[in-house]
Amino acid sequence: MTAHQPITRPVFPPETLATMAALYPLQAGLLHHHLPDHPLLSIEALAQLGEGLPASEVEFNPGNVPIGIRPEDIPANGLSIGETIRTIDSNGSWAVLKNIENVPAYRTLLMDLLGELRSVVEPQTGAMLTPQGFVFISSPGSITPFHFDPEHNILLQLRGTKVMNVWPSGDERFAHRREHERYHTGGHRNLPWDETYRENAQQVPLGPGDAVLMPVMAPHFVTNGDAPSISLSITWRSEWSYRESEAHAANAALRRIGLDPAMPPRWPGHARVKTVAWRIARKLRLVE
Repeated sequence: MTAHQPITRPVFPPETLATMAALYPLQAGLLHHHLPDHPLLSIEALAQLGEGLPASEVEFNPGNVPIGIRPEDIPANGLSIGETIRTIDSNGSWAVLKNIENVPAYRTLLMDLLGELRSVVEPQTGAMLTPQGFVFISSPGSITPFHFDPEHNILLQLRGTKVMNVWPSGDERFAHRREHERYHTGGHRNLPWDETYRENAQQVPLGPGDAVLMPVMAPHFVTNGDAPSISLSITWRSEWSYRESEAHAANAALRRIGLDPAMPPRWPGHARVKTVAWRIARKLRLVE
């Protein structure tokens, strides 16, 4: 495995930290970075990383899928993860390597990057919990389907171009509360898609040196440009994000007994009674 190469200057310039401070944690927006060509993020290093990760921590499939595809309908690409990454220029695929923080060299890189953001993040949402890293490797023209994610996230574009199409978190026009409840009780991240959503998209074009701040549970899909793409997502959770997850899970339990609970409040509010009740119920094993 390639060793971590120390970063000798800040990756996130002062103007990016100022922009992030104005956006975080509720708004998506364009940022910039100075992450150099790093040996851990070369095609061969990523292929070796993918080959060494557990099967549960890699996903790869054809890249020409519909925006609103159901997870059970996603086909295989007929390749191994190593083959997928090494031939990404021409095989028409999409891949993600998950939880790269479990590999020491990648964890060091991740923690170095997150450390630069601490002064912006912690005054707003408290301690940066559960740091995780994800690498996306995509063929020209590939699509990442419409979905949402539970983490605070900055995606750094390293190679190629893409457009992040993102919608506001917590807006039920694009992700109904029942979709949140489904996800937070073990469902898949993909969301139902409607072409009418396009007119409300915030589009964030990305090239090498660009990054995008993504709020917790913001619906989005990604279109890649005409060259192979590599992107690094650095993510963290907050106590608030965990409380929101618990409130949605509690709502799912309430719905099962015939109630129609309201959408939990967005930051800085949280549904305190629901989250405390959910934690007690989990501790007593009254719910799974």
